[in-house]
Amino acid sequence: MTGGPMSTLEFLGAELRRARRERGLSQEELAQRISYSSSLVGMVEIGHRTPSQDFITRSDAALEAGGLFERLLTLVRADSAPPWLREWISVEREATLIRWFEPSLVPGLLQTEQYARAVLEWGGLLRPPEVERSLTSRMERQGVLARDSAPQFIALLDEAALRRVVGEPALMVEQFEHLLKMTGMPHVHVHVVPAGAGAHAGLAGPFILARTPEGTDVAHLDNQLRAQVTDRPEDVDTLQRKWEAVRGEALPRRASRDFIRELAKSWI
Repeated sequence: MTGGPMSTLEFLGAELRRARRERGLSQEELAQRISYSSSLVGMVEIGHRTPSQDFITRSDAALEAGGLFERLLTLVRADSAPPWLREWISVEREATLIRWFEPSLVPGLLQTEQYARAVLEWGGLLRPPEVERSLTSRMERQGVLARDSAPQFIALLDEAALRRVVGEPALMVEQFEHLLKMTGMPHVHVHVVPAGAGAHAGLAGPFILARTPEGTDVAHLDNQLRAQVTDRPEDVDTLQRKWEAVRGEALPRRASRDFIRELAKSWI
């Protein structure tokens, strides 16, 4: 930890450490009781790893904490998204249609945990607790595609996003397997923009369009510092025209899935 304000994740870890010590347990002894590694216990205690629900449930029971860690995990999840992203998350949760163009990486809603972690750790610009908060937020957001009333999700991926190496080959194999699994869902469509398309309207950067239950569209754009959310008609109209232009260069859904499946072989 640094001398700055303690995050909710760091606070959870500190409380876990306090409760463990009050019980007279070492990290190894607690790890044995909850069937997790002592290294993971140590990472959670210093706020460098977000614990799973199962880890927390077992810890609550082993330390007779009366549900304290369950409640703290709820706070960690609520606090995981930075303030400037929370507006978009609320839009995303209510959306009936999400259209996402991504020229550089697999879209966040389709990333595996290990792929997302590798992306967030690039360059060492984020402290471990910041990586964990962002990772928790990203994994939580993916629930929007698994719910009963899931929105239709259409992603346009530039071929470069699929060829970019993120982490070890095994990580890429897992990511491609996950991508193929997701594209097998009826409400998830992925279209690849092949390199042969050359320059196109989307190369200026990624963007997302979400349709609200009222039928209006809201846009999300990322930059190096933070996200921008806008529902200004002129902004949305520009991005819709860009979307249609890029989609016109993309392969059909089935051909895209075949392309992804063939490309996946290069990582094996």
